[in-house]
Order: sequence, then structure tokens, then C-alpha cells
Amino acid sequence: MMSQPFQSFKTLLLLVMVILACLPHAQAKGQYLSQDEFLKQVFPTSQPVGKNLWLRGQLKQDVKSLLGHDYSKLRVKYWQQGETTTWILEQIGKVKPITAGFVVKSGEIQHTAVLAFRESRGWEVKRKAFTRQFEFTRLTPDNRLSQHIDGITGATLSVSAMTRMARLALRLHQEVQQTLGSDQ
Repeated sequence: MMSQPFQSFKTLLLLVMVILACLPHAQAKGQYLSQDEFLKQVFPTSQPVGKNLWLRGQLKQDVKSLLGHDYSKLRVKYWQQGETTTWILEQIGKVKPITAGFVVKSGEIQHTAVLAFRESRGWEVKRKAFTRQFEFTRLTPDNRLSQHIDGITGATLSVSAMTRMARLALRLHQEVQQTLGSDQ
């Protein structure tokens, strides 16, 4: 028969282990930046008015091809200042959406940030060490990223969602630039 202090110690130890096992999951979910905070980082002096890009015709087909499914919205909001466009996009990781912001200039990604992550696994995609991989990446003629994006063990679906969003941001930027060129 165990003594009372030893039983209490075992119970306390078990409780501590359960709490520690849950900590990574507690870190994972959350909103890291609001849309306004992200836009203030991108446009510190004056934020441009948001515009809408309608997904129709060939663009709609291109988006479906890039994502592997229909985009959930009919239009995508973006912000533009000169040749720089900023996109806040969402994609499902495993079962819940990941919200990320992409800044694109001259056809390449300048900055990427995870604004909100709602999954229980794969939260490592929010780290700068991961998001920095997208910098200076372009869309190739066959709609791939020009740079290899290293995966994260245990975060394959989150990495895939981020990669799809990066490709989408680049393609949408191309569309805005083509439209801008034809308006002049």
C-alpha cells in the first residue's frame, strides 16, 4: 500500500505532464495579427483603400487550378500602392482555415505573415524562419513557386496551404498588373 504523500506526488506529477502535453496546442491556435495591424506594418504612413478583384472567366479557372479547388469567394480584397499589392487570404490546413498576408511587388513576394492559425498542429508555419522562405519568390510559367519551400515535420498540410496561398497571391498580383497596364 502506497503512502499518502507518495500518492499525492504521483497525482501532481501526472497533472503537470498533462498540462505540459497541452502547451504546444495552446500556443498553436490564435490570432497573431489583425488585418489592420498587418496593413499598418505594410503601409506605415498611409493605408490605401481596399479594392476588389472579381474572380471570373480565365482568372477563376486559374485560381481553381492553383488551389486544386474552387475559391470560396467571388472576389478577393486587396490593397495597392504603386506596383505593390497586399493580399490577405485564407486556406484550409487540415480542417480549419489559416489566414495569411502576402505583399507582392514587381511579381515577387516581399513579405509573408500568418495572421491567424486555427489548427491544433502545424502552427510552426507562423515562424519567421518559415515565412521568410517565400521572400523573392516568383510564379514560374507552369504556376509553381520559383523557390523550394522546405516543409515542416508534422505540418505538411499547413505548409501546403501556405504554398497554395503564395501561388494565389502571385497570380492575383499578375492579374492586377495586367489590368493596370491595359487601363493606361
